[in-house]
Amino acid sequence: MSVWDYAEWLPAVASEHRLSLGEGRTPVLRSKRIGLEAGIGNLHFKLEAANPTGSYKDRFAAVAVSLMLANGKTKCIATSSGNSGAALAAYSAAAELACEIAIVETAPAGKLLQMLAYGARLKRIRGFGLDPEITRRACELLESRGEQPDSALQITAYRFCPLAMQGVQTISYELAEFAVANGVPFKHLFVPAGGGGLALAIARGFADWRERVTPELPSPAVHVVQPRGNDTIASSLRNGDSLACAVECLTSISGLQVPSVIDGNELIRASRESGGTGHIVDDESVWQIQSRLAKEEGIFCEPAAAVSVCGALNAVQRGDIDRDAPIACIITGSAFKDLASVERMVQGRDCPTVDFASF
Repeated sequence: MSVWDYAEWLPAVASEHRLSLGEGRTPVLRSKRIGLEAGIGNLHFKLEAANPTGSYKDRFAAVAVSLMLANGKTKCIATSSGNSGAALAAYSAAAELACEIAIVETAPAGKLLQMLAYGARLKRIRGFGLDPEITRRACELLESRGEQPDSALQITAYRFCPLAMQGVQTISYELAEFAVANGVPFKHLFVPAGGGGLALAIARGFADWRERVTPELPSPAVHVVQPRGNDTIASSLRNGDSLACAVECLTSISGLQVPSVIDGNELIRASRESGGTGHIVDDESVWQIQSRLAKEEGIFCEPAAAVSVCGALNAVQRGDIDRDAPIACIITGSAFKDLASVERMVQGRDCPTVDFASF
């Protein structure tokens, strides 16, 4: 089980350089309560938290680090708010490569601990991920460091790493296989977006699948969901604009704090061509859905993952999409990544110590 099950669709890497920690083949679950309570009969969740380091970024890291091994690189240079850093740190450790990561200012402690545990060297940059100019300059600096002969820059975006991003497209291949095997032709896919790379990968992955395998499979509309405080793509997409726009990031949703235009312009085109549009959600609504996913579905996900579900529910409530249409939401990562959000979910509850007689 790995992304290399689709090796013929991924960048050419000799088998001896293909690295895997067992990423991919993640479950697709049908909603038991949230969908039914909203009148949605065919709501599904793609559980990317089941990957080895707890997020979809493992698909990227498997291809990225394999390419480094094939090209004789020994140092991984990266930037992260958490998930990609953890994935690259883990795969670099497995490949015996050095890993240096520039961290956005607001990255959760749980994600930093995971990266440190894998042996990565971290530096948090003040204003990175919040201020678009600082974010742009940081990326330029990292690009220059990644150009050193022994190094490779790894950022989960087509703008920086188009080959490694093909690993993320395997999410679409798995969803397409699920749709064919279970007779559930997904009509709508809801995807959280920061820089836009994940949603763009899913749109391109489905287009690739239909061209290569089953042209008769309906092409799902890929919907882009963003927090209101980081609306670089969603409103432009919904309003018919062709370009994304840089913003001052005001959201507290970790992982989606990307104020710069990275893959946004390409995503707007791809989403629109698929029949999708943009959706904006509030942080408070995201936290509520995160809590509901845990209590009502048994899905323990980070806030960024709940963004997709929040967008789908809002779209149905507004009448944007048919309630009976098969829908899939990408659950990007585990709640263990963001311990502050877990504390928010369980606020007011505790685990008392009692005597055996009163248990």
